[in-house]
Amino acid sequence: MSAVPSSRREWLLSDRPQSRLQAKLGRAYVTWRSFSANWLAVAGLGIIIALILVAIFADLIAPYSPTIGNLKDARLLAPSATHWFGTDDLGRDIFSRVIYGSRLTLFVVILVAIIAAPIGLLVGTVAGYAGGWVDAILMRITDIFLAFPKLILALAFVAALGPGIENAVLAIAITSWPPYARIARAETLTVRNSDYIAAVQLMGASPFRIVLRHIMPLCLSSLIVRVTLDMAGIILTAAGLGFLGLGAQPPLPEWGAMIASGRRFILDQWWVAGMPGIAILVVSLGFNLLGDGLRDALDPRSGEQ
Repeated sequence: MSAVPSSRREWLLSDRPQSRLQAKLGRAYVTWRSFSANWLAVAGLGIIIALILVAIFADLIAPYSPTIGNLKDARLLAPSATHWFGTDDLGRDIFSRVIYGSRLTLFVVILVAIIAAPIGLLVGTVAGYAGGWVDAILMRITDIFLAFPKLILALAFVAALGPGIENAVLAIAITSWPPYARIARAETLTVRNSDYIAAVQLMGASPFRIVLRHIMPLCLSSLIVRVTLDMAGIILTAAGLGFLGLGAQPPLPEWGAMIASGRRFILDQWWVAGMPGIAILVVSLGFNLLGDGLRDALDPRSGEQ
């Protein structure tokens, strides 16, 4: 049974909305119905919501300090009722470090999305709408970035900027925008010569206003889906940089750095590297499931193929 009363549901699904608000709410309701019908997508959304809540309330959830351990009495203890995920080689509680590490993970994915997505959207829409030499120059620059593996390019930028979580975020963002530019350009090319854009041009709108107000909003749904699907790759890239010592620096509880410090004990004390690895797996899976659900909900044609 639907949680929305029948009268309100009929108002939301009306094919003749009386206002823009009603039309927007109706589209949002249809999208949510399509999304919620996919239980895997809902599970992915639940994982991401749990990640956010854990990051917000880390101070209340974590039973121990993430940076201070008991080297004398708590070194490399196996998982138990006292230390749920065991302890590392410095006597620090791994569960507490994983909990606080969720803040760093969320910090990385949010900042990368805020930096990379607008750059890709701007480059792609400008290239697609302007065409000609502008399109050629912007797309060749995009091709140069796409020619290198993302992790290798991020390593080069971090090596130039110096190790640290902020530089790692900047390096990942610099390497993440080209696919978004490609998607935005493709979307722009499909609507550039449409009657809708021609009518806006006849009304005297400037190219800047057309791109900003009328083309960019049409690209947002595809961009949101791609950003969500890329979150897993961003997490893995950040973990890879942390594993190599170029991301978050000790004693910050970054999951990749935790795996790097635990690789020496992987055969006898598997939990030191295994627990942060499982955290990366679960969160990456959540973003992938969420992205698949958003793709099907925002573009129903993809679910029919």
